[in-house]
Parts: sequence; C-alpha cells; structure tokens
Amino acid sequence: MSSGRPRQFDVDQALDRALQVFWKKGYEGTSLLDLTEAMGINRPSLYAAFGNKKTLFLKAMDRYVQGPACHVGEALQEPTARQAVEYLLRHSIDLITDASNPCGCFMVQGALAVSDDADPVRQEMVRRRAMAEEAFCRRFTRAIAEGDLPPDTDPGDLARYVSTISHGLAVQAASGASRDELLRVAEIVLRSWPA
Repeated sequence: MSSGRPRQFDVDQALDRALQVFWKKGYEGTSLLDLTEAMGINRPSLYAAFGNKKTLFLKAMDRYVQGPACHVGEALQEPTARQAVEYLLRHSIDLITDASNPCGCFMVQGALAVSDDADPVRQEMVRRRAMAEEAFCRRFTRAIAEGDLPPDTDPGDLARYVSTISHGLAVQAASGASRDELLRVAEIVLRSWPA
C-alpha cells in the first residue's frame, strides 16, 4: 500500500498545458522549467505523473492526435475521397489558424530540428505522420475500388500529395499566412481533384 500523498493537480489539465508548451517551442526548445511552470507542478510531481520529458512529449502527442487533431481520423469517414480531403484541409486550416493555439501544426513543428539525443522523438513523429498518410492511401485504394476515383489513380502518390499540402499549410500558417489565404490554397487542391 502506497503511503504517498495524493496528487494535488489535475493530470489532464497539466497534460494540456504541456502540449501547449511543446506545440509552441518544440521538443528541444522546451525546458523542464518551461513545463513545470506551465503545468503548475514541481519536477518530482512531473516525473511521478508523466515520467521523463520524452515520455511527457509522447503523451502530449497522443493528446494532440485524440484532441485538437482528431479531424484527421474523422476525415477518413467521409463518404467520398474528395470529401475526406476537403474535411481534412478545412479542419486543419481551422486548427492551425486558431488564435487560441500556437501557430502551425504540433506534428510538424514539434521536432523539425533536433539533436542526435532527441532523434527518437523526431522518428516517432515521422512514424505517426507516415501512419496518417498510409490511412489516406488505404482510403484512396477503397475509393478506386468503389469507382469514386479513376482506376489509374496511384493511391500512394495521392496520399503523399495530400500529406504534403496539409503539412505545407501548417508551415505557411506558422509563417503568418491567414485563414483566408490557406482556404484559397485548399480550393485549388479541390479544383484539381481527379475526376
């Protein structure tokens, strides 16, 4: 039986605050002091509740995928491939231009430039982005089988194209592009959709 004191903070709220810090500063740009101040806890409490900085970052990544970026999975449920991409792009633009969030996309910004020590974090982000791209590839493969996309469509190339556009929008948002500017880019993508 543990004789430790019960936690004096809300774990979910603390994780949300950690996500905001990592989203704004990236993995390496975030210090333990940044985290403890934002989360309102001390280092022993951070370690006890979340493990080390890397583990906390991975939990923040899960939180991002299940929360702010849940639209990625939702998009795959749309009835047509084009509607799936439209849903993805519009909701991504809403997320990355929302003034209550840090600029850009957590999954793009979080580990763009990291040292060798932080490479496992970067690799995990790469892996998760690849999983999303693969999910769209499967969706497009289904669309081809259903006659929703032309039979000569390469689902892998189309998924890579959509992924590249989506991540490019995030970089543009982080550079100051407005919501309206990004929506116009999305319209170009949708106008060029395979007939």
